[in-house]
Amino acid sequence: MTELLSIGLTNAEWSALAISVRVSLLCAFISLPFAVVFGWILARKDFKLKAFVEAFLHVPMVMPPVTTGYVLLLVFGAHGFLGEFLNEYFGIKIAFSFTAAVVASIIVSFPLAVRAVKQAIEMVDKRLEDAAEILGAGRVKVFFTITVPLAFPGILSAFLLSFTRSLGEFGATITFAGNIFGETRTIPLALFSAMQTPGKEGEAFRLMLISIVISFIAMLASELVNRRYQKSVKV
Repeated sequence: MTELLSIGLTNAEWSALAISVRVSLLCAFISLPFAVVFGWILARKDFKLKAFVEAFLHVPMVMPPVTTGYVLLLVFGAHGFLGEFLNEYFGIKIAFSFTAAVVASIIVSFPLAVRAVKQAIEMVDKRLEDAAEILGAGRVKVFFTITVPLAFPGILSAFLLSFTRSLGEFGATITFAGNIFGETRTIPLALFSAMQTPGKEGEAFRLMLISIVISFIAMLASELVNRRYQKSVKV
């Protein structure tokens, strides 16, 4: 037990931690603007194919992550219709790279972010938006001065959901990005590798603790910010 709880992290553990944090932050920051746009559209607009669009956006949330990774591999792989084009004309290789890990995390976590933003915007009283427009405010101004501030807790939750979901992503990442040390080996992949290697029980245990602690801190931060925001709104 003393060996399992050893504080000192190995280079492999630090590498996995750094890659996970980088991938998760990039995933959250890149996803958020698109999640806000799509969340607003789904919450405020009615159109013929709305059910189809909503179902399409949420498919990765219920589809096995390995399937998602395989689809990405078919699209962006060396022989995929987009991957081959990007590689041939621009020299860009996405599959089995750090970029692939970010893309996989974005695809898997995006439905959660959209859902959180959509629910938050649906909770905003539309009469406030209508009143602002009647008083002469443009739609863009209404969006940024009324909708976004009132839906802020949900938008923050969307960011943190993207971050934490990305932090725990395994199936799509290992399929599309691979398990490459120093490039795509995130904490879940490093934990999986340690579990498969005799004598690395301590490393596996520490990686498990790291993932739990980071996820807890992220959710605690979300809760504290939400409470502070709600208090400031009441005042």
